[in-house]
Amino acid sequence: MTKDDILARIVEILQQTFEIAPERITPQARLYDDLDIDSIDAVDLIVQLKPLVGARLRPEAFKSVRTVQDVVDALHGLVHDGATA
Repeated sequence: MTKDDILARIVEILQQTFEIAPERITPQARLYDDLDIDSIDAVDLIVQLKPLVGARLRPEAFKSVRTVQDVVDALHGLVHDGATA
């Protein structure tokens, strides 16, 4: 799975689950400041991203994630390292 694939899935989830307009969802968009994703929303996002890596994801592993690109990078690392966070 490429970073572009992961980004496309994140955009899809943010659109469908949180009703965020696709033009607002850029790699540089900050989850909290730009997209109004709070901590509870972030947990929901992580739950929906779990099938991408096929492993258990702990919310703590995403504490340093601030932007959409941070989420892409974290998931890409998990997918390609075969590790769980």
